[in-house]
Amino acid sequence: MLADSSWLFLVKIGFLPVRIWDILDILIVGYLMYQIYRLLKGNIAFNILIGVVMLFFTWELVKQLEMVVLETALERFASVGVIIIAIIFQQEIRRFLLLLGNTTLKQRGNFLGRLLDRNIQKDGNQGIQTALLQAVQRMSKKKIGALIVFTKDIELNAIIDTGVTLDALISQNLIESIFAKTSPLHDGAMLIHKNRIVAASCILPVSENMDLPTSAGLRHRAGLGLTERFEVSALIVSEENGYISFAKDGLLRRKLTEEETAQIIKAELV
Repeated sequence: MLADSSWLFLVKIGFLPVRIWDILDILIVGYLMYQIYRLLKGNIAFNILIGVVMLFFTWELVKQLEMVVLETALERFASVGVIIIAIIFQQEIRRFLLLLGNTTLKQRGNFLGRLLDRNIQKDGNQGIQTALLQAVQRMSKKKIGALIVFTKDIELNAIIDTGVTLDALISQNLIESIFAKTSPLHDGAMLIHKNRIVAASCILPVSENMDLPTSAGLRHRAGLGLTERFEVSALIVSEENGYISFAKDGLLRRKLTEEETAQIIKAELV
């Protein structure tokens, strides 16, 4: 009887015991909001989204204050608002769905299999790391522009289709040949997937981040733009000054030292 009365008391004052499903509900919503933020940050669409959210709260406030005329006007706008939002954010919606697909379906394979594969390839990776580091350092000294993307477990088929499929072993000579100024493949990005060069001359989405310095050119914006949309990373060599930069999670690190570049290559290769 006491337990029943305590439960009724909690209901009356508006407090209920927290269930595991409530916690899961909050975590899922938080994760979706974080992914939406990642897709839109630094983008002009983010400002539009903030405007839509503010309009929604204004509508709710007007309803509470019983301002009939303004409420009717906002309600009419909201009736077609979903269609307007779908049109404005069609690219972002597509990227969001692609991101969900990549994080659920593309990262397949069990942990033990990946662990065994890494142990088998450990010695071979050392040679690959050295070849990639030497190629990047040499291109940096010669001021040869380069954009190298590490996709790890994510298969960016849509991006690969924009370039030339190679499926080649990583070697210093091949990388330098691809990015040589006389090469027809030097303008786009090189994609490395599972320690192989899968494609070159790929076209990447360009970041719309307004906070980037003016010295960051199109190559930097392309590398950064891809990391804003997918769980990938990119090494960029500037053609203007030879500086090496690294993009990941929508953030750009510039003027890397040889030691920092070596650590990044070691971490990003599978």
